[in-house]
Amino acid sequence: TSDHGWNFVAQAAFLTPIVKRLKKSGFRVSLFSDAVPDGVNAARDTGADRIELYTGPYGGFHSDSAKAAKELERLGKTADAAFKAGLGVNAGHDLTVENLPPLVKHIPALAEVSIGHGLTADALEYGMAGTVGRFLKACGW
Repeated sequence: TSDHGWNFVAQAAFLTPIVKRLKKSGFRVSLFSDAVPDGVNAARDTGADRIELYTGPYGGFHSDSAKAAKELERLGKTADAAFKAGLGVNAGHDLTVENLPPLVKHIPALAEVSIGHGLTADALEYGMAGTVGRFLKACGW
């Protein structure tokens, strides 16, 4: 797992040939991104198809609604910049059935969400089928 996204400007020389190689092999490429709107054009310039918003800070503010709202705004601005740059947007890290609905409402065009630990932990209590159902409902499906 990770605790931040790529610095697309500083790491462009490293990322661009890797993205090119992956795309040449037929892969869709999504790069992990902090909530920094100014970086998405550099992400696009690597050849990536999408960014995945690092939602760790948003998830970490679960007990502080003001901080969570501020982070949600930053995520939304970054998603808007990515859409304008022609990139798709995914999100992942510390997402739960509680914090997914506001995220999906704020960024309705999210293509994917990555949920690992939260899903696994909830499955211990609700079973896998029940947990998947809860997460689908949280995403509005």
